[in-house]
Amino acid sequence: MDLLNTLVDKGLRRELPTREEALAVLATSDDDLLDVVAAAGKVRRQWFGRRVKLNYLVNLKSGLCPEDCSYCSQRLGSKAEILKYTWLKPDEASQAAAAGVAGGAKRVCLVASGRGPTDRDVDRVAETIAAVKEQNEGVEVCACLGLLSDGQAERLRGAGADAYNHNLNTSEATYAGITKTHTYADRVDTVQKAHAAGLSACSGLIAGMGETDEDLVDVVFSLRELDPDSVPVNFLIPMEGTPLAKEWNLTPQRCLRILAMVRFVCPDAEVRIAGGREVHLRSMQPLALNLANSIFLGDYLTSEGQAGKADLDMIADAGFEIEGADQVTLPEHRVDAVAGCGSHASQGCGSHDAQGCGSHEGGGCGPCGTGEPAAEASNEARTDLVAVRRRGAGTDLAPNA
Repeated sequence: MDLLNTLVDKGLRRELPTREEALAVLATSDDDLLDVVAAAGKVRRQWFGRRVKLNYLVNLKSGLCPEDCSYCSQRLGSKAEILKYTWLKPDEASQAAAAGVAGGAKRVCLVASGRGPTDRDVDRVAETIAAVKEQNEGVEVCACLGLLSDGQAERLRGAGADAYNHNLNTSEATYAGITKTHTYADRVDTVQKAHAAGLSACSGLIAGMGETDEDLVDVVFSLRELDPDSVPVNFLIPMEGTPLAKEWNLTPQRCLRILAMVRFVCPDAEVRIAGGREVHLRSMQPLALNLANSIFLGDYLTSEGQAGKADLDMIADAGFEIEGADQVTLPEHRVDAVAGCGSHASQGCGSHDAQGCGSHEGGGCGPCGTGEPAAEASNEARTDLVAVRRRGAGTDLAPNA
């Protein structure tokens, strides 16, 4: 297929596809799906080999968020029966992180619900970062605390944070449909603050909220322009008690096409399969490793993930290897860019949301699509695959790692 040959060539050169090419990936047929995966897999292997980076979430503060993001079980007014607790103590967070590191994770993501941190919250997270790094030598720490005020990104970096996550989630045109309490521009500003402070920026999207193909391409092109080092791709977990509980719009095939499109647009970025992979990719998860080079290990913020050992077995059975603590995730040119200025030129793209809340974030009002959803067979509602997290951080039970 000429389209795929063109996209592979562009991906190997870190050249941006056209919007039409990106849309064409999402429009490919199921008959062509394995060819699409194989083509995007060539780009993935060029920049990341067969390594899979493991990341581990620690929910520092669960629920009670004042924001109204529609997709999130921690949102204002959520009826989801999730764990609710205030800030974990630094030693509690460090113990939770240690379970993930013992399971093979090289990055720990410290997440807290809320609009954004106060200066006291930043002090608290700084203490937690110190505790995590003291107990787990060489671990990377990514903070995800919501919208940042001036100077907070610099303070987090000074405390030892390596990265900051804040997802764009959906296109600018449809953003107001999922959240009213802050804007798309607020999110962009926070990603830019992280960049400017020298933190590795992490920013991605949530698919499955009723968006069109054009919306998906818009947000991924916006991410390419912002140039985060890592791009988490969340697939909406329709949690009971949230406004999007009935949004079952994804099939495993559509999820694979979305991941392939992200890889072609962001060829040298760490593309991470985040919340919802177990719910929507299901038995196709191993195939998705040919597209993404990073996953979360174990559970998410408020929902359960697949067993940690199952994650490790899946990676090995699919012929991939766990990325070690002594291995550098990013291609050399991206590492040099971070070291040189803490902000990147936008040549190859490469939250507060790991959806489940599945995502690391809070909600909105109604589906975000403004047009008709892309033609796709409706996905059967698999509520049996959605389980509220009842173990790990904030409980007396052992974590899943």
